[in-house]
Amino acid sequence: MDYILSATGLLALFFGGEALVRGSVGLANRMGIPPLLIGLTVVGFGTSTPELLVSMDAALRGVPDIAIGNVIGSNIANILLILGLTCLVWPIRVSGSTLRRDVAVMLAATLALWPIFAMTEVSRPAGLALVLGLSGYLTWAYVRASKALPDPEMHGASPSASGSAILMLGGLAVLLLGARFLVDGAASIARDVGVSEAFIGLTIVAIGTSLPELTTSVIAAVRRQSDIAIGNVIGSNIFNILGILGATAMITPIPLARRFATFDLPILCAVTVFIAAALLLRPQLGRGLGLAMLIGYAAYIITALG
Repeated sequence: MDYILSATGLLALFFGGEALVRGSVGLANRMGIPPLLIGLTVVGFGTSTPELLVSMDAALRGVPDIAIGNVIGSNIANILLILGLTCLVWPIRVSGSTLRRDVAVMLAATLALWPIFAMTEVSRPAGLALVLGLSGYLTWAYVRASKALPDPEMHGASPSASGSAILMLGGLAVLLLGARFLVDGAASIARDVGVSEAFIGLTIVAIGTSLPELTTSVIAAVRRQSDIAIGNVIGSNIFNILGILGATAMITPIPLARRFATFDLPILCAVTVFIAAALLLRPQLGRGLGLAMLIGYAAYIITALG
């Protein structure tokens, strides 16, 4: 039954991602909103909803290692696994002045975890500070995007605004259902094998809840929508830290295992700095870079298991 749940979840994630990309691109075109902003907010945050539900549920059920591991592991997977696979499908073109701002926010949010993880728990005040940071970022992004011009490549035939919204919301609903099936099945299989809760959170659960981002970014790359592919990952990483970790800590303080501060967080900071430099200094992310990121992710998984 666990394998059937996992397979069903994968199929739901694929079709949900397809609908989400179609709807979000159509909505960006119809409303004159830059596609990068759609990728950062509606797509990036929407596909992070499984992480939000899983982390809150884990914290409330008294399994903090899964709650924290889900956030850290998802962000590492977003960069190394998702962007790596996306680059292999089609090289990602890097463009847009707003990208510098959003990459800087992602980097700042990641580095802000250092003083928080130096404590014994992610407290409610720390969670409130993270959520306030997210609110400030969203306000800033909206004000700046309202002054920007839409990407000329987005012009052309597209569904109506209402049709795009239905596609987008329907895609998100299917993504949520698929992620739930996949995580439930995979986590059950992993526990039967006998691995730690921290490893489950960092890998099985993190990868499972990141599959909406994976399918969305890969489909966006196939459709040559680089802004959606990049914005999805950047927006998801920002939301995972500021929104998911912040909101979860506001509901209940999350105890911190030592391994997160001494091993997993330094890895996350290193890969975030790496991808930030690549996005700011290179005109595109090619297949060679994508392969290197996938090799790096495999090395992280092997080391984390040990």
